[in-house]
Amino acid sequence: MSIWSSEQLAVSKAGHDKGKTFLALPGEGDFLLLCDGEARTLEKPKKKKEKHVQMIRHLPQELLEQMQKVGSDADVRRILKEYRKLQSEKGN
Repeated sequence: MSIWSSEQLAVSKAGHDKGKTFLALPGEGDFLLLCDGEARTLEKPKKKKEKHVQMIRHLPQELLEQMQKVGSDADVRRILKEYRKLQSEKGN
């Protein structure tokens, strides 16, 4: 049973995309659909097993709200860019 109920951010733990951040969409069974708005678009998301991704749990409310309104690949790119910016600010 999937623990993923809506759009969330996740980091790949395995495969050639290891370490890359994606917008994770609910899939079927043990699979998620991952998109980054570039190579993996909303039209052609990557299918990946849940055990091969790490869910990002602590996100600012404004980012969570934006994720509920995703309608295009540009939205996905903007959300991922904002998340990376927040992470770099935390590191400084």
